[in-house]
Amino acid sequence: MARPKLDLERIKRELPTANDYLDEKYGKQGTAEREEFTKKTLSFYYGELIKEKRKEKNLTQQQLADQIGKERAYIAKIEQGKTDLQISNFVQIINALGLSIQIA
Repeated sequence: MARPKLDLERIKRELPTANDYLDEKYGKQGTAEREEFTKKTLSFYYGELIKEKRKEKNLTQQQLADQIGKERAYIAKIEQGKTDLQISNFVQIINALGLSIQIA
């Protein structure tokens, strides 16, 4: 018995995308709700990136904070995505971790 052929184009059209899900849950792009979600998502992402790199360098939050002249609690808030990270502080942190950024 032959199996029916899948219509991949039809499936693509009918399946919701990640943006469809985000639109439904957080509002369309450009709305205040969606912008708030994006802001929180980026804070979480950068916090995780910093935490991962800090741990790779075998640094504690206190050691990283000391290197950039900030309090340990500030580093903890960044790593938890609970604070808005200013670009000047971000640059200090990535420099302390031996990283670089590229603006394209």
